[in-house]
Amino acid sequence: MRPVLGASVLLFLTVLSIASVKSWHDLSAARERRRQLEARIQATEAEIARLNGRIERLHTDPGLLERLAREDLGMVRPGDVVIELPLPVPPPPAPQPAVVQDALARPRPPLIPEPLARP
Repeated sequence: MRPVLGASVLLFLTVLSIASVKSWHDLSAARERRRQLEARIQATEAEIARLNGRIERLHTDPGLLERLAREDLGMVRPGDVVIELPLPVPPPPAPQPAVVQDALARPRPPLIPEPLARP
């Protein structure tokens, strides 16, 4: 009876150690995932703060609003002189390399000779 008890205790300890290693691995993976998510949250909060600052500047700085309207939307004030430049002409397409024709693709002489012209 003692060998069976010893074997069962050994089996139990082996299963327990395997389960603890797996649990430790899962816990490490969960901690790494949490660290990644916290970094992503901090980056998102920084982006929100930057955008809120830009919104505040747009509400309080008329010069910035006018500059953005001119640059991004192409708006002008009444009385401004607008100069439209022509679009650049695209360069002509590059010449294509000559295609080497197959010898079989050349026209062949007729099998029946043509009559010779008489003088």
